[in-house]
Amino acid sequence: MKRFVEGQSRTQGALLPERLDDFVSETNPVRVIDVFVDELDLRKLGFAGVDPAATGRPAYHPAALLKLYIYGYLNRIQSSRRLEREAQRNLELMWLVGRLTPDFKTIANFRKDNPKGIRGVCRQVVVLCRELGLFAEAVVAIDGSKFKAVNNRDRNFTSAKLQRRMEEIEPSIERYLVELDSADRQGPAVAQVKKERLQDKITTLKARMKELEAIGAQLENTPDKQISLTDPGARSMKTRGTGIVGYNVQTAVETKNHLIVAHEVTTTGSTGIN
Repeated sequence: MKRFVEGQSRTQGALLPERLDDFVSETNPVRVIDVFVDELDLRKLGFAGVDPAATGRPAYHPAALLKLYIYGYLNRIQSSRRLEREAQRNLELMWLVGRLTPDFKTIANFRKDNPKGIRGVCRQVVVLCRELGLFAEAVVAIDGSKFKAVNNRDRNFTSAKLQRRMEEIEPSIERYLVELDSADRQGPAVAQVKKERLQDKITTLKARMKELEAIGAQLENTPDKQISLTDPGARSMKTRGTGIVGYNVQTAVETKNHLIVAHEVTTTGSTGIN
């Protein structure tokens, strides 16, 4: 293909530069993340795992996982599984965490086990930006985004939703009971097979009704009359579409340099930062 820039053959042998550092320019933001995290006192900020255990398999240092988390935040990589993949193929992340490749469960547990420390880091960022004079404007813009939780909508219950589920099951039980009576009037062999199959369905439906009744009892003891079985903290929220079960993240950004001043994760559909 003449007059075009041609790529190299996929089967051609090649050597990468001797240093991974050659792939990351001097102005790359990951260098700021690296220096910032290295200067933090993670123990004072409340991060777990700063002191390694004397026995067992070596763990990842929280500084490496924090760098990975901040990189994901700045580049809108929210999923732990996506961060796991990026650590295996993204040259910036390879440089930032020294080619470490933690699995998604390790990344997720780090975020779950260190909420206090992560909040402390956010405060440090705000203090640093103020000292550097980056928060020059008195005006901030506040906006919210809803993030879907791992909790499926079928595993979230309100009083109204629970009532609808129970009303849907009751007719099914009645229909199966009618079919049982019909099966009794058929031939013995056919009737017995059909009767056993229908009886199993009735048993399953009755068990489901008992589960829903137990959930109803729990609902009475919750302040907002809502329960999420997989992710207890998630709540059902309205969106422009059909709604989600998740969290509402409110963020305040100063208007000059577009830096985040404050943020808050809530479980109400519409709110602001106090």
